[in-house]
Amino acid sequence: MKYKQLLASVFCLFVLAGSGSCSSDKAEQTQQSTEEDAPVATETPEPSPPLQQTPTETLVIEDEPTEEDEEKSEPEPDGPKYENGDSDYLFDQNRLHTFELTLSEENLAFLDAEPGREEYVEGTLTFEGESLPVGIRYKGSVGAWVGCVSGDFFSAEGEKTCTKLSMKVKINWEDSDDKFYEVKKLQFHSQNLDPTKMHERLGYYLFREMGVPAPRSVHARLIINGEYNGIYALTEQIDGRFTRENFDDGTGNLYKEVWPLTNEGEAKTNDWDFEWALKTNEDEDTSFDIMHGFSEAIANANKDDLQQVMREWMDIDPVLAYAVVDRAIANDDGVFHWYCDDERIGGEGSNVEQFSCNPHNFYWYEDPTAGTMHLIPWDLDNAFENISRPNPVTPIKDGWGERTNDCKPFAFGGWGLPQVSAACDKIIGTWALFENEYQQIQNTFLTGVFSQENVDNLINTWAGQIKDAVQEAAGTHDDQPSMEDWLRNVERLKNDLETVRSKIN
Repeated sequence: MKYKQLLASVFCLFVLAGSGSCSSDKAEQTQQSTEEDAPVATETPEPSPPLQQTPTETLVIEDEPTEEDEEKSEPEPDGPKYENGDSDYLFDQNRLHTFELTLSEENLAFLDAEPGREEYVEGTLTFEGESLPVGIRYKGSVGAWVGCVSGDFFSAEGEKTCTKLSMKVKINWEDSDDKFYEVKKLQFHSQNLDPTKMHERLGYYLFREMGVPAPRSVHARLIINGEYNGIYALTEQIDGRFTRENFDDGTGNLYKEVWPLTNEGEAKTNDWDFEWALKTNEDEDTSFDIMHGFSEAIANANKDDLQQVMREWMDIDPVLAYAVVDRAIANDDGVFHWYCDDERIGGEGSNVEQFSCNPHNFYWYEDPTAGTMHLIPWDLDNAFENISRPNPVTPIKDGWGERTNDCKPFAFGGWGLPQVSAACDKIIGTWALFENEYQQIQNTFLTGVFSQENVDNLINTWAGQIKDAVQEAAGTHDDQPSMEDWLRNVERLKNDLETVRSKIN
């Protein structure tokens, strides 16, 4: 069993034991463009978090426009608002949007009969009084469907049995140029693994505030065929539009979950090593020269030159900020958790040297003008989880820059799954050499965006935005958390983050 299949299976087995459900993602069907998109409960005293309602907008009374003003004003653009709207409106932190999906009974039955097919069907998206035809499907992988389908426990087969599954909506269903507030995909993440409903929104917010290119995420209400389905995380698709929004030259290659070096620290030299992970420019005669150049430069650099070589290929501050945020939020299912294929390292007591270990839940972007590499985080539903209540699958043993077991795989976590220290990789190990820069960025993070006052205010405000939606879901569906449980977990999250601050200090 490959490590990702094993991880999905054992993780979801754990989730089911805690009455949770699973969500993740896999590749689109061949006719679509390739792209993206449980904790153990412990008793705590009943909290009374000071939830704040969303601040009321100030009413501004303006003078009536004169004829001269009307002549100077820009004419309203033709067509629906969504064709000309800005994506900032979708991801406005001060709004809780409601989206409605409508499908025929036949199409909904097709999706529900086997969510693991991840095939689009035709439907309608309605938003603020405007409707448009779209493609709709569930999104995930084997791990997403365990406990949420009626088939074999470790398969993606069977019909839908959970209220919520993550969904993807394809805007350019009929015309490849169609857009909805500038985007071509909407991703509604179920948050089934997140008892706080805050992980994605807070995690991505912290990354972005620290200068890391990361997707935007907000909460959203989702209605399906007239029935309220629940509260979701509306998380930005990482695609060519994302790269054009976040980089000076956004026309370069975007890769998902491919590492430039082998476990032995050698450069991956074949185009196929990267072609399979390509998420942009896949229909063109794509060059992989930048990725090859980066991997070869790091692989061939001697110890004394590593930091200088890394500076030539990456902007150090954002990648160190990535590490600072990632470690603070315990994103232990991300780029710094190197899961190992236990079939390659042998059984108990084996001295086999050959093994295959890899991280996941990240993207690389290469800027074709600057010739630089950039790391992008992805899939934060398990972030924040291992601070006070580690699950048996995802915990990382090492602190930042630490190495264990002479860089050979070792068992760790409740289920003893094999991992290898991230710092043993030459790329990550080089980042850890920038000790002074890391410390400075960490101090800025602690006293700024990650301060208790700032984060607690954010959580309270967002909780105020969604509390009615959480209550509505609890009253409508018996597999959604009660208001009492949700409030207790929100309070636990705030306490966990204060624990992180105290340990860093």
